[in-house]
Amino acid sequence: MGQLKDRCEPGSCDYWAVSKAAGNLTSQACTLSARHIKDGTLRLQFNREVSYYARGIVNDVAQGRKSADQGLKEIKSEQSSLLSQSWEIAKKGAATIAGGMQFLTGAGICYGSAGTFCLLVGGPMMLHGANNVYEGGRNLLEGRNDTTGPTRKAYHGLAKIAGKSEREGNIAYGSLDIGMSVYGLNRLVLRPDAWRLFRYVRTDYVRAYRTMTPKALLLEGHIIHQTGRQVYDEVKK
Repeated sequence: MGQLKDRCEPGSCDYWAVSKAAGNLTSQACTLSARHIKDGTLRLQFNREVSYYARGIVNDVAQGRKSADQGLKEIKSEQSSLLSQSWEIAKKGAATIAGGMQFLTGAGICYGSAGTFCLLVGGPMMLHGANNVYEGGRNLLEGRNDTTGPTRKAYHGLAKIAGKSEREGNIAYGSLDIGMSVYGLNRLVLRPDAWRLFRYVRTDYVRAYRTMTPKALLLEGHIIHQTGRQVYDEVKK
């Protein structure tokens, strides 16, 4: 950056630009903390810390210790960091929720087919769902991205037995995960308004995705997209 500008008076345009940006940062922090921090005391502490940080930048600009451009750059950097953290939390939370949905879908397949499709579809889907809940939940709680659940480790073990590496195990896990998700969306389920005293017929069934809410469909599509990216990254290695 260039040399520091002269003392920035409160009445100047530069000062008010920095002050406004600081206010936006504080508002953004309040919004994100309300979304992600459930404990009221911790949420207030977080909001207070961000507010102090933003106010400190404004004071530094007003006293000439930083230029307006420097102040705006630091505030923008903090905003980007907060948004990035929020997005990471959202992704991990979505993976955990989707894993739970996957587990329940597998259990429903086992129950609905009286065990017929449980071994080939329902059981593996429950294992993947439970594993995704474990990985997503632990990543979320511990702030990490590399948790490996027991089901994925089993894929790694099978890959090594076949003379391959963990990379191939991850590709197989992700590919099967996508395949089961697509199957879950396209499987036939009873219409919500279907009712018969005895046997159901083909017209009583509809594709599962038609019974899902837009939010559930969006979540499922997001998880399939993220899993596809992970498989693509493994293939590129």
